[in-house]
Amino acid sequence: MTSTPSILIGRFLLGLYFLVPGIMKFADQAATLEYMQSHEIGFALPLLWVSGLTNILGGVLLMTGRYVKLICFGFVAYILIVNFMLHDFWTMSGEAALRETQNHIKNLGILAGLLVLAGHAPQRAITFSGWWQSDQQAQQVQ
Repeated sequence: MTSTPSILIGRFLLGLYFLVPGIMKFADQAATLEYMQSHEIGFALPLLWVSGLTNILGGVLLMTGRYVKLICFGFVAYILIVNFMLHDFWTMSGEAALRETQNHIKNLGILAGLLVLAGHAPQRAITFSGWWQSDQQAQQVQ
């Protein structure tokens, strides 16, 4: 993957987009649980933990350039699930529908950025050997 400034900055900002909400899920757990439960999400507490840790770990990996292609495709799946379970504007009316429509469409824009980034990222084997290296460093070793 070429390391142009725009790709580096974009990758960092996409990582930040997931990292901060991941931290916020734990910082205000009650509000997150209430939101999930208002959408009738079963197993809300375990899912909060899984999604929070996924956001944090995936965000950090994106920001540091590790397993970028894998993380991007994982977040694409994550966004699709979140969009249809939590941003279901088609079941709402009024201001709630407008807010959730905006969140849904915004997430599709983030999804598009992840797909573009994945298209520029090198394929990397999932291994414990050299896991601390960025994708670029791992590629140079091969």
